[in-house]
Amino acid sequence: MKIDILMATYNGEKYLKEQIDSILEQTYQDFRLLISDDMSTDSTRAILNEYVAKDNRVIVFLQNKNLGPVKNFEYLMKQVQSEYFMFSDQDDIWQKDKIQQSLHKMEETKSDLIYTNLQVVNEELEIIHPSYWKLKGFEKKAKKFHNFESLYLNNYITGCTMLVKSKWMDKILPLPQKSNYILHDYWTALIVSKFGRIDFIEQPMVKYRQHKGNRIGSKRKSDEIKEFQEIRDLFIDVKIDHFKIFMQNIDVFEDDATKKQTKEAYQYFTNLKKCKKVNFKQIQLFWKLYQYENLKYQLENFLILNMPSLAKPLFQIRKGFKKG
Repeated sequence: MKIDILMATYNGEKYLKEQIDSILEQTYQDFRLLISDDMSTDSTRAILNEYVAKDNRVIVFLQNKNLGPVKNFEYLMKQVQSEYFMFSDQDDIWQKDKIQQSLHKMEETKSDLIYTNLQVVNEELEIIHPSYWKLKGFEKKAKKFHNFESLYLNNYITGCTMLVKSKWMDKILPLPQKSNYILHDYWTALIVSKFGRIDFIEQPMVKYRQHKGNRIGSKRKSDEIKEFQEIRDLFIDVKIDHFKIFMQNIDVFEDDATKKQTKEAYQYFTNLKKCKKVNFKQIQLFWKLYQYENLKYQLENFLILNMPSLAKPLFQIRKGFKKG
């Protein structure tokens, strides 16, 4: 069974060879590695040319204008010819049997998408955390629910862990282009979970490298914010962006119930921008949207979003304890 592995590169010279080698040395060998370089200005293109010269499975596309990561991955997705495809970052390391294990799980469960856990490592590949799922607090969602409903509010499936059946490509494409939060991997997982079956491998199959150049890493943006109102604005703006993209692509969901909920959710988060003290409107919708999140996340978001007049002093107290 042929697989197309999709890697979007941009100024990745520092870790690129390690990642490509970890793919080419997989126990499963029947694949093409499709790489699209997005106008790199370092030695990335020279490195890619080296691999093209020594391994005919490596196929490189050199872009003549900067596409950005989402459009670059979309370009690669349009080149897929095999029955399956996978995403790859340019700076991680794959476990040797990642492809083989993913294929076995897909056949065993008759799934359309398989995803795995990750091991979080530093630049030198030293372990920061053995489980990305546990670090981010969504282990229960990833292992217990793994369905469209649990993905609808927040993504927990990392692109570089996925194996996907290409038959869903017509529903996945085109990718949403105007969001900072709905990226190629989330959209792919969401759409496949809506119409097909997804399943998981609990073991980490990727060393997920954290370094200064990461576009998206294991840290939360909210961890860097010190003021309550900034955090609340971020929480609301992320969800407005989220459901605005869903609204712009609403026909892809097909069923009326999802379309109705999407419209209600977009209106709910838009209205929260005006709330200064307490909001009691659409509370049932909040709990429906957040039902798959862990209790701490539910309570934190409920207070920040719907009861800012109470959440703000609690935030200040916690901030004081942290300083102490």
